[in-house]
Amino acid sequence: MGWADRRRIMAAGTAMAVAATVGVIAYRVLAPAEVSTPARGDYPARSVPAAGVTGRLPVAPLIVDGRLRVYAAPRQVYADQPIDGRSRRTPYWSFRRWPASLDAVVASGTTVVSRWSDGQLVALDARTGQVAWRADGPEPASARATRRTGTAVVWRPSGLSVSTTTDGRPVIVTSGDAEVRAVDLADGGQLWRATVGSGCRESVGTDTGGRLLTVDDCDGPAVIEFRDVATGVVTARWRPLGAGDELTATLIGCGPGGVGCAALRTAGPGDAVARGWLLGPEEPVQTPTLDGPGTELVDDTTVGMVDGVLVGRAVLDGGQRWQIEVGPGRVIAVQPGRVHVLTEANELVTLDPASGAELSRFVLDIGADGTGWAAGDAYAADGYVVVERLRRPVDPDGDDQRYYLTAESLIVAAT
Repeated sequence: MGWADRRRIMAAGTAMAVAATVGVIAYRVLAPAEVSTPARGDYPARSVPAAGVTGRLPVAPLIVDGRLRVYAAPRQVYADQPIDGRSRRTPYWSFRRWPASLDAVVASGTTVVSRWSDGQLVALDARTGQVAWRADGPEPASARATRRTGTAVVWRPSGLSVSTTTDGRPVIVTSGDAEVRAVDLADGGQLWRATVGSGCRESVGTDTGGRLLTVDDCDGPAVIEFRDVATGVVTARWRPLGAGDELTATLIGCGPGGVGCAALRTAGPGDAVARGWLLGPEEPVQTPTLDGPGTELVDDTTVGMVDGVLVGRAVLDGGQRWQIEVGPGRVIAVQPGRVHVLTEANELVTLDPASGAELSRFVLDIGADGTGWAAGDAYAADGYVVVERLRRPVDPDGDDQRYYLTAESLIVAAT
């Protein structure tokens, strides 16, 4: 064998070795993987900060158990603490998956449930960050469009919701393109599975009566379907009187995290005002006090702005309970025991929905950011309010740098 042959053999061997090494590296990088980093410190205690701005964040938090802030990244769900920290901290715990992407996150008590692009549900114990259970579910009907703050994943998690059966058992309901499943929040055990029409159904969320509401236009004019979350049985199909072929529906009067919504607002093409309906064990009851997009329901009171005056009315008969002048602005969020109004000067005013009494009032300002911003999405839980700050004039088609005020575009306040 000549020297040239030896060189060819050596070159071939080297190429094979390089290819094998590249293959191993590629497998390690691209192969499905999970990385779970549990908490190393003690579970934080609840804090009760004074009313006012507590910090600013680059991504939207989900407030869990009044102790943690939980965030979503494209392939990660993670938490930090303390809840009133001025900025985002080193993760208290973290959970990553690859190559699946994170689609939605919900929480109930100390359980955080994430849904991924492959349909898998992963429940984490918020106290430790450890995996509590896993369950299979339908893949999301489509990839979720979200900006860098991730509000669509943690504040508006369509297709994933927490509900409670009539006997008080917490349930996770997950909807995909042609399937709906429900699992027990305690252990992830499947309760039921239903095949549904593809491309013609939109899950709206769950009500206080333990039912999943879905807009169904698979066969004829759109109807709202009510499905028992304990059994998966469809208990009713309903259309608003005089509704056209198309219909949109939005749940209002929901508990923290969208759990148990008490009312519904429907609209069709050409409707000047969306109609409000109170949900109960029978058919929805039309409730004019819930009409219009600027009215919210908290506890048993509807609240809305009328020429700079915030008015609280009894939801059932519309009788006025109180009114208070707060100036031009709008109701940006509600939570049990609190109504949050943001004025044109970006002053946050919080009132008691039962009496209209003012609980706190302060300007949403921090550092040198100023108040020359427009409010985007807002979220409220456990006495806190979080508001997206957008650059004026708002350009909904602009990139994230143009759209948001700063890199830390969310402002957090205790009320």
